Amino acid sequence: MTIAIVTDSTSDLDPGLREQHGIRSVPLYVLFDGKMHKDGIDITPADLFKGLKEGKKTPSTSQPSPAEFAAVYREALQGADQVLSVHISGQLSGTVGSARLAAQEFGDRVTVVDSRSVSMGLGMQVLRAAQRAREGRTVAEIVAELERVAAKADIRFTVDTLEFLRINGRIGGAQALLGSLLNIKPILTVKNGRVESGGRVRGHKKAIADIVDHVRRYVEGNGGARVAFLSTVGGEDYLREVRAGLGALKFEDMGDHQIGAVVATHAGPGTVGATLEPLTA
Repeated sequence: MTIAIVTDSTSDLDPGLREQHGIRSVPLYVLFDGKMHKDGIDITPADLFKGLKEGKKTPSTSQPSPAEFAAVYREALQGADQVLSVHISGQLSGTVGSARLAAQEFGDRVTVVDSRSVSMGLGMQVLRAAQRAREGRTVAEIVAELERVAAKADIRFTVDTLEFLRINGRIGGAQALLGSLLNIKPILTVKNGRVESGGRVRGHKKAIADIVDHVRRYVEGNGGARVAFLSTVGGEDYLREVRAGLGALKFEDMGDHQIGAVVATHAGPGTVGATLEPLTA
């Protein structure tokens, strides 16, 4: 029995990696400068940040339609017995709801999973699903493993500026101004499918140190881990600092990944972080 893996663009898996593992991706949309753009196809984070600096209106985002998912499922089922479709947390987007509506057309041939995560937290689950499918696991076995992974997985990141959280309504203007004046860096995490506060520190160095310490504790506490590193445009140097801080720590390195336009809309430039999951679940 063959299983096709489908995800969405918020997994932040680059096209080469998706092709290597036979993963299909359905793009979300970014409404920006009066046009609807497909995430990762028609627009990049660099396009967003450049436009915002030029004074263009703050972008908004939306999920794919059920019809778009149905078209991808129909195509995938031409060469596979079943589809496993893994998506951004339902707490963060209506994407998984659109996928479930589309899946109704195909009965038990399409299974939709809420990853309870985003970016490479989702991406690593998708890669795991593709690996298990190649190994001959059933959909039920893969779903059970993904649910165990989601319960133990973690994302920790910081943003370089509070401005993008402010303009997207995630933080008040006065708080953003005060935070900027005091050089406050929020530490953010993803818990139970939602973005939550992990604390705050003063200054860039302490923010990097927090992420490094968190990765160390997670890896050592789980007897090893899979770790993927994340950044938006302008965060590449910060990412190198995180890696340097980890030194000789042993973990399964899932590489460096750029956060896509949908997630970057809220995070802004200079964001850096790490996604972590146990080696086994």
